[in-house]
Amino acid sequence: MTDVDAAALRDRLAPLVTQLYASDGPEVLAGLLSLVERWTPALRGAGRPRPDQGSAYLITYGDAFRREGQAPLHTLAEVLREHVGDAVTDVHLLPIYPWTSDDGFGVVDHRQVNPDLGSWDDVADLRTDHALALDFVANHVSSASAWFRGWLAGDPRYAGYFLDPGADFDVSRVVRPRTTPLVHEYPLPDGTTARAWTTFGPDQVDVDPRTPAVLLELTDVLLGYLARGATTVRLDAIGFLWKEPGTTCIHLPQTHAVVRIWRALVDALAPGILLLTETNVPHADNVRYFGDGSDEAHMVYQFALPPLVLHAFVTGRATVLTEWASGIGPVSDSATWFNFLASHDGIGLRPTEGLLTDDDRALLVERTLARGGQVSLAWRPDGTSGVYELNTNYLDALVSPDSADPDGDAVARGLAAHAILLSVVGVPAIYYHSLLGSGQDRAGMEQSGIPRRINREVLDADRLRAEVSSSPRRAGMLQGLRGLLAARRGLPGLSPFAAQRVERLDERVVVIRRAAGTPDEVVAVTNVSGDHLELPALSGTDVLTGIHHHGVRLGPHGYAWLVGTRGTSGSGLPE
Repeated sequence: MTDVDAAALRDRLAPLVTQLYASDGPEVLAGLLSLVERWTPALRGAGRPRPDQGSAYLITYGDAFRREGQAPLHTLAEVLREHVGDAVTDVHLLPIYPWTSDDGFGVVDHRQVNPDLGSWDDVADLRTDHALALDFVANHVSSASAWFRGWLAGDPRYAGYFLDPGADFDVSRVVRPRTTPLVHEYPLPDGTTARAWTTFGPDQVDVDPRTPAVLLELTDVLLGYLARGATTVRLDAIGFLWKEPGTTCIHLPQTHAVVRIWRALVDALAPGILLLTETNVPHADNVRYFGDGSDEAHMVYQFALPPLVLHAFVTGRATVLTEWASGIGPVSDSATWFNFLASHDGIGLRPTEGLLTDDDRALLVERTLARGGQVSLAWRPDGTSGVYELNTNYLDALVSPDSADPDGDAVARGLAAHAILLSVVGVPAIYYHSLLGSGQDRAGMEQSGIPRRINREVLDADRLRAEVSSSPRRAGMLQGLRGLLAARRGLPGLSPFAAQRVERLDERVVVIRRAAGTPDEVVAVTNVSGDHLELPALSGTDVLTGIHHHGVRLGPHGYAWLVGTRGTSGSGLPE
């Protein structure tokens, strides 16, 4: 191998494969090193700079935008150039592969682009203007995939690729995000049936990396994405990857070991490229995917942020958000948070366990239903079901059902919420419907019967061109977010690695002091209420308006980013 320190990589991988495969470890290690040798020429020179205050992701589907006669990926590139430009640095493409369910997450072939979207050449075209994040659905495949069909047919190449938990496989403690059966039956060529583990439903069949060949196959897919130019790879639903009887089958030590193996390979082959873990779970479980800050994920989704920001705006009180954020800070020199408010999924409530009360969550459910959304359920460890996520458009959820100006309120509250997103420690990611001020697609949800479709509308690119000028909601969100992102690029104090301190001046505001005591210090203050506020303890120049404040005044849902600041270092609220 060239350009890779083979001895150092071997030393890093050996204990991990031994942990997973015991006596088969040497053979698996040899297989991994063979993949390194195979992919090294294609990855020579791959990498990316460390994220900074200018880094921002746009989350989008490959077919988020349509124009007659064009491949959707080509249309996406045109929409990005016309409306987004350099507002974001990275584009996260949700699964672009052939699929049969879940809008892309029931993957038929991990290595191919869905021809209905375009080709790898279209993906490469996107990379001329933005860095590329690809989705790696490692936990499961479509029931129509060659892997699963081969397993059903008894093809020895796929022996052990999937898990049929027998009667002696204790599943009593399994934790899942769905209420569908854990195991489904599938017909075999001889007329009998086979059973397979299905965490997410019958068309998404879990692979079984306890079989060494599965780990090697998945690793080959991952390295192939890097060779295709991905500079971030999102590990979808990674927490469910490894199953052992008598356990919860989520966040097992073996799953963390797999992530560490992939981190070691990425660090060796393409330094700087980022692994992003997606685990929509309580905060304490989520943060474990950082490992020691240098050996697992480079970025971890900040899943508690969306529901806590929503709770703050619904109640007009930031107490819970402020308390939680006060415990969040930089992770390490190479790892940080991946912050977001909206995504292709709903607003997860599991991350609020231990943070919000049942009454708090009921309030968010009530708001969602009142605004025309739905809720999705999941099984709890005790066998009961509970609300797993809120299926709604984030901007609409921020607005009171009795608002006299819902679109105006969506913009005002939406920009204030994103001012928080863009100021907390980490790298921000903005969903395309938030950037463009979209509303709920209730028709899409109702026609499909899929609750998540409420926030997955495909937009006509030509109609969008007119609406970004004619629609105050679209124009307000797009122009407002472009302004916030531009301001952020000029503030080193908002680096994903800069220190963070949360201050308590008033329960109606979020005050985040970044890079305190340095020349780069920034104080971001956001009013989550409908009140007019005065904060005499703060002063400085608001970089968003250029106005110098001696004591800050904020209107309803107002916000400011202050430099040249002075202010309290303690709490202004009673404990």
